[in-house]
Amino acid sequence: MKQLILVSSLVFVVGCSSKEPENTIWKSIERSLQTQFIAIADGDTIRLPEGHFMFTKSLTIDGKKGVVIIGKGMDKTILSWKNQTEGAQGLHVSNSANLVLQDFSVEDAKGDNLKVNDTHGLVLRRIRSAWPEGPKTENGAYALYPVLCKNVLIEECVAMGSSDAGIYVGQSDSVIIRNNKAYWNVAGIEAENSKYVEIYGNEAYENTGGLLVFDLPGLTKYGHSTKVYDNNIHDNNHENFAQKGNIVASIPPGSGMMVLATHNIEVYNNIVSDNRSVGVAIVSYELVAALSEGEQQKVNAIGGVQTVNNRFREDTLYNAFPYDVTVRNNKFSNSHWFPTLQSDIGKLLLMQSFLNPPDVLFDGIENPKQKSRNICIRDNGDIIFINLDAANEFKSLSKDVTPFMCENPMAFLR
Repeated sequence: MKQLILVSSLVFVVGCSSKEPENTIWKSIERSLQTQFIAIADGDTIRLPEGHFMFTKSLTIDGKKGVVIIGKGMDKTILSWKNQTEGAQGLHVSNSANLVLQDFSVEDAKGDNLKVNDTHGLVLRRIRSAWPEGPKTENGAYALYPVLCKNVLIEECVAMGSSDAGIYVGQSDSVIIRNNKAYWNVAGIEAENSKYVEIYGNEAYENTGGLLVFDLPGLTKYGHSTKVYDNNIHDNNHENFAQKGNIVASIPPGSGMMVLATHNIEVYNNIVSDNRSVGVAIVSYELVAALSEGEQQKVNAIGGVQTVNNRFREDTLYNAFPYDVTVRNNKFSNSHWFPTLQSDIGKLLLMQSFLNPPDVLFDGIENPKQKSRNICIRDNGDIIFINLDAANEFKSLSKDVTPFMCENPMAFLR
């Protein structure tokens, strides 16, 4: 493989973060790097130099095959959009194939730090994507954001500070998310409307919600078939700082994991600890819509703005109810006696499960079109379980997990 070495004059940039060490020197390679992204031939490599580099515009890579972008390390090659004046993304990749991006950091984009769309074959390895000043509503939505992609590997990355999701895959096919860290995000790790996803070996902590597997209405694809295993999901108790109207704004602080309106899901061999409100929640979109204040809005992955509840009503193919879900062989613990009171769910759990926030929660909302849904919860030790019966004003709320101790016939082959 030919290699294209980034050689450019380095120009000082005025205006560096006050949180950076005094000896940090910000430089500019903006024009030369964008030029090389345009000119690079398929199969070539760009080697990013060591240093701190400031950008004012989005960098774009479009229509490339077999390209490698590699830095000197996530703590050595720092790309910042702190002074961004044009564009929403920091680095935006589109319409490409078999790309590898690794060993650098992206920071402080106005919108998404690193977005990849319509790409077949993608590796994100040892990328640190962050808003280093910490959780703020004004931060961009997504740290790592592949959408409408296929054959994706995200490994050994760090995501922090996102006002939506840190590590996110949307409407994608055949994805592995492994050995990453996500913290200080609203949602640490999220698979949305994606199929054949494996999420393992990750640590999600100090988010509002640690790990989410969602299916939402009104998008171009539906999701299914996700394995979540061997993760450490702990201390996800951060206040929810999402922008109002985003679907993640309804995530209760203190949520370890949420499975929402999707199917063929296995959650096993995880450590789920010290999430104040709930360890694992299995819920329908009916509950999310009921908890939302008024009409929620969400910018979807293809750029449209639609009303969530309207999409729910209009998407006749959407199934709002989770089914074929197995939660097994996990280790649950919680040193907190009280759920967070920053959400309606937290207040409800305080009343219905005083001094015992649930390890596993099922909303209990029935699907009139599907009586048998195969929600199986077994071999997790002595857990605290709640079936809310949320559609009937909690009249038949139950803490008996026995009816759910089943073997899911639709579980993945193991």
